[in-house]
Amino acid sequence: MLHRTAIPFLISAVLLAACASCGPNPTRSPMPDLSTDDAPPTTSTATFGAGCYWCVEAVLEQVDGILEVDAGFMGGHVEDPSYEQVCSGTTGHTEVVQLVFDPSVISYDQILEWFWKLHDPTTLDRQGADVGPMYRSVIFYRDEDQRRRAEDSKARAEASGHFDAPIVTAIESATTFYRAKQEHQDFYRNNRSYGYCRAVIAPKLDKLGLEK
Repeated sequence: MLHRTAIPFLISAVLLAACASCGPNPTRSPMPDLSTDDAPPTTSTATFGAGCYWCVEAVLEQVDGILEVDAGFMGGHVEDPSYEQVCSGTTGHTEVVQLVFDPSVISYDQILEWFWKLHDPTTLDRQGADVGPMYRSVIFYRDEDQRRRAEDSKARAEASGHFDAPIVTAIESATTFYRAKQEHQDFYRNNRSYGYCRAVIAPKLDKLGLEK
């Protein structure tokens, strides 16, 4: 019969044997590789106003590296405005597109190059027949790096000699983005036969060498 005074020694021996089995084992399967390769890609956000958001969206949706384009409003003094309110010109909002993009595929500077190409930045509060403050040319920056890059890009565009008049594009800090209603999203894709799409957007896409 095992004496009770021998029990602690027996327990110690069992624990030591168990711990020894926890040491390195060359036959044990390696731990799974939890590298960052499986992590979702890092994305960035950019917001621009360049006239009718239907036109801007139709262009930027086709650019490689831009993952998502939402049409909406920014910069006004009315909370969650309707399309009709913004079109009245009384809310101070600009029609904008907000982009989610992959910086490993397209840089913010490259998106700015598209911005200068897809509209006329020399006309104040106007793009063609679309007239009013809601159609102004504006870059809404989200941090100091975007502000600096926007300023530098604007300076390069002005020095390029491409435009016959001074650039009037504003560069402002981003405020609340109000997404437009669903019927305004992917408008050109869903309404190619609509008069505005045929008369304004399709020629713009053709001029830029994009799919109509």
